[in-house]
Parts: sequence; C-alpha cells; structure tokens
Amino acid sequence: MKPARMSIASGPPDAGSKTAQFTWDGRIVAIGASTGGVEALTDVISQFPANGPAALVVQHIPAAYIERFVGRLNKISAARVEEAFHGALLGPGTIYIAPGAFHLELRAGAKGYYCRLIDQEPVNGFKPSIDVLFHSVANVAGAHAVGVIMSGMGRDGVEGLKAMREAGASTLGQDAASSAVYGMPKAAFDVGAVERQVPLERLAMEILKLTNSQTTEAC
Repeated sequence: MKPARMSIASGPPDAGSKTAQFTWDGRIVAIGASTGGVEALTDVISQFPANGPAALVVQHIPAAYIERFVGRLNKISAARVEEAFHGALLGPGTIYIAPGAFHLELRAGAKGYYCRLIDQEPVNGFKPSIDVLFHSVANVAGAHAVGVIMSGMGRDGVEGLKAMREAGASTLGQDAASSAVYGMPKAAFDVGAVERQVPLERLAMEILKLTNSQTTEAC
C-alpha cells in the first residue's frame, strides 16, 4: 500500500522553515532502540518537523516511564508524539511510541496505515519487541519504509531490520562512535541488515532526506 504524498502548510513558529522544506513522501519510519536509546531518540525526534514522516518507535523502557518519556518527546518536537493505541492512524507529523505492555505492529486498512497492539509473549525477552515492529513493517509497507536501529545491547530488531532491507526498505544503523552501547547496531550491520551506518548527529537529517519528496525530486 502506498499512500499519497502529503504536506502540511504550517506548523509551530520555530519549525516553519523545516516545514516549508519538507513534503512527506509517504514512507513509514520504524525505529528501534534499547540501552542508551532514550537520549539518542530525544535528539532525533526533536529534529522532526510538524509535517514530518509518520514514525513508529519501540524503545526498551519500563512501562511506568513511558508516559513521562512520551510527554518529554512531545514537548521538544514539532511533530505530535503520542503513546501508540490500537487503531491509531498514521499521517504526516505523527510519531507513535509503543506502550510498555504490548507489541506494536503496522497494519493497513481502507483509511491507510494504522497501529495494532497485540498482547502476546515477549520476543527476544522484550515486550514490546523491536523485531515484532520491524517484521510487520516489512510485511505491510515493504520498500515503502525506512528502518532505523539505534543504541542497545543484544539482538532485538536485527532479524526484523534484515527483513525490512530484503523487502526493499532503506535501513540505517547508529554508528559505533555515537552509540552508548554498540550491540544491536553492530549485530544488524554484521548480518547485512544495515544499509548505512550513520552518526547520531546526522541520523535525523538522513531519515528526513530519505522521506522527503522534495529531496527526491531535486535529484
């Protein structure tokens, strides 16, 4: 399924320039992070414009801290950041963070892409699991997506990101120098799941470049 390109005419005053320079091409962004990911995600999401790409995020964090984390991200980003809920529709400028007690999946329906929450056993020891999200994006969006794996230990998200790349999606990994824990990004890179490794300071820019139809048309 490939939604039409979308643009929003205006956003917060301090985000006006970014908003004018960005037209979402409809690609879904899926991000996974674990240890060291809270600050890294804060850096990335703070740079998303009000009309930025729709994004789904799994951050390994205790359920009790999710609401506070989401509130913090929503304050520092021009995009709208919310805790994911079942049936939530994805559109420009929406970022959904997986809740602490459910797996988060991407689904497609008559109205477009939406969130699906599932209450199943942990995967790779985690609930929510990054692999669950990435596999669903590979199956539903295929090449019309961007996958990002960030700081964290272990292998959650590795096989899912590989599935995304094999489905034609663009995939990015946080590089060793900027990762607090270069575990998941390294494991993903080692199996060929990561197309490009990117330092944290450039990660948001690269995501926006990949999902901006204005960038594509200029090439």
